[in-house]
Amino acid sequence: MEIEHLTFSNAPERVGPFSHAVKAGDFLFVTGQMPTQKNDKTKLVFGGIEIQTKQVMENLKNVLNEANSNFDKVIFARVYLVNFQDFDKMNAVYESYFSKNKLPARTCIGVTGLAVGASVEIDLIAAT
Repeated sequence: MEIEHLTFSNAPERVGPFSHAVKAGDFLFVTGQMPTQKNDKTKLVFGGIEIQTKQVMENLKNVLNEANSNFDKVIFARVYLVNFQDFDKMNAVYESYFSKNKLPARTCIGVTGLAVGASVEIDLIAAT
């Protein structure tokens, strides 16, 4: 199986030593995205969980587009939340990015902290 490690100049600046995504066969593994500003990995977008989730989803959308994929091809998502009281608000934004009949399988995990002080991080597995 051919494996490609993908980094994109038009994707969000990486906050660590990793690829934006890795393509393995017909699958695309997208690194967890943070609610960071596109060109400054040290700064979060200003606002609550809805604004942070929207930025995470926009960052994921950008990586998917660069890798010639999209939200309709997402197979599995993992959501990391610092505060589970944000679950419903995060879900409302998250769900709006998917076609109603094409919601991926998903796990949501409560964590004690995320990089750069984020409240939410999401990673994806998609088809190519």
